[in-house]
Amino acid sequence: KDLRPPVIPLALSPGSGILMAILVQMTITGKSFIGGNTGIALAANLTASSRLWQDAAGVPRFSCRNCHITLVSPQSSAPTRNLHAGFSHTFLVALQLCPAVDAVLNLVNAKLATMISEIPLGTAGTLRCALLNPPMMSETFIELDLESILHQKEGKEVNVPMDQPSLTSLTPKRDAATQLILSSNFLGAELSILQASFNLDISNNMVLGLPPLVTTVLGALIPEISRVLPPSQPVVIEMRELKAPVVTITPGKSFVQLFSTTEFRVSPSDCSP
Repeated sequence: KDLRPPVIPLALSPGSGILMAILVQMTITGKSFIGGNTGIALAANLTASSRLWQDAAGVPRFSCRNCHITLVSPQSSAPTRNLHAGFSHTFLVALQLCPAVDAVLNLVNAKLATMISEIPLGTAGTLRCALLNPPMMSETFIELDLESILHQKEGKEVNVPMDQPSLTSLTPKRDAATQLILSSNFLGAELSILQASFNLDISNNMVLGLPPLVTTVLGALIPEISRVLPPSQPVVIEMRELKAPVVTITPGKSFVQLFSTTEFRVSPSDCSP
C-alpha cells in the first residue's frame, strides 16, 4: 500500500571512506484468512561502511566493508505472531539492500576508472591522469593528488614541473562542490601542445558581425596600410605563434600571454596573394 522513498544520509569518515545509513519504510495491507483487514508497517535500517583505496593501476576505488540490516519498530494488526514474523522475514529477504550497496559502489568505481583514460587534445596530443598518492579523507571532503601526463601527437612526453599550489590560499569549499586545482606550469605545458591551434588565417566574412576585410576598412584603423596598398582589395590576416604561451596565476587573477606575429596579405581579385 505505501512504499516510501528511502532516506540515505552519507558521512565521510576521516582516513577511511564513507559511512551510510538507509532507512526503508513500507506498509502492507490485505485480507486476513480469518476475515477482516490486516496490515503491517515495516521499517528497515541499513548501516554500511566503505573503504576508499588505490588499486595497482593507480585508480581510486570504493569497496564495502560492513553492511547490516535491522528492523525498526514493526507495527502490525496481523491476527497472529507467526504471521507478523513471516511478514518481517519476507520483508528483510526481499529488500536485498547490501547487494544494492555493492552495485552502487561498482557504478561509482566505473566512473573513477575513467581517470586514467587518455583524453585527446584535438589532434595535437593527449592528456592522461594518474593518482600519485592514496586518497585523503576528511570530515568534509575527499582530496585526490593527481599527476597529469601530457604527450605530443608524436608520442613524446611533455615535461611538467611538479609544483604544488598552496592549499591554504584556496577559497572555502561550498556544499556539494568540486574544486580542481591546476598549476600554471600544467596549463602552460598544455597550451604549448596546442600552440599550433593559435595559428589563424582570417579572411573576409570569416567572423560574423565584422565589416568587410578589405584594405579600405583596415586603412581607416592602420593609416600605413592605406598609404602602401591599393583600396578596396581583399585582405588575409595571418597570425602565427612564435613560442609557447605563458600562464601566470596570482590571487584573484590569471593571465595568458600569447607571442604572435601578424601579416597582412592583399590578394587582388584577378590574381593570387
